[in-house]
Amino acid sequence: MSYGILLLRVVVGVAFVGHGTQKLFGWFGGYGPKGTGGFFGSKGYRAPVLMAVAAGGSEAGGGTLLALGFATPLAGVLLATVMINAIAAVTFKRAFMLGSEVEITYLTIAVSLAATGPGRFSIDRAIGWDDNISGVWWGVGALGAALIVSFVTLTLGRTRSVAQQEPAAQT
Repeated sequence: MSYGILLLRVVVGVAFVGHGTQKLFGWFGGYGPKGTGGFFGSKGYRAPVLMAVAAGGSEAGGGTLLALGFATPLAGVLLATVMINAIAAVTFKRAFMLGSEVEITYLTIAVSLAATGPGRFSIDRAIGWDDNISGVWWGVGALGAALIVSFVTLTLGRTRSVAQQEPAAQT
């Protein structure tokens, strides 16, 4: 079991680091803060470049924490928040098997690892935190915190819906 959790943490963590550095630095074919900010702006986010940096920082930071198995519930909150925003603002409109399944899977992994803990091969275990920061309530707490932050981001952090921003057709 320890090797499976290690593999899951490292692969998913590195994937998130890659996505985050696309947003932050334009690495791996990404668009950097300004280009990603343009996309965030098209989805109605206020201060879209700042939101792109926040999302990139959450992905890169949360992915790093996850891969290392350090402060695992915090990694879960950071990654779950980005995935909830991605689902709500971008992919959910396309339906489950038409675009949301990857984000739902990443969300599930982030919350599950916050609940199960990082496993034997982790910094949390090495410093004696793993027994204190794992369990079902850590997973529930990570999901709850991500839902609250996402709600604020999706409501106060966005302007009117994109559909409402379209100018009315003139007759």
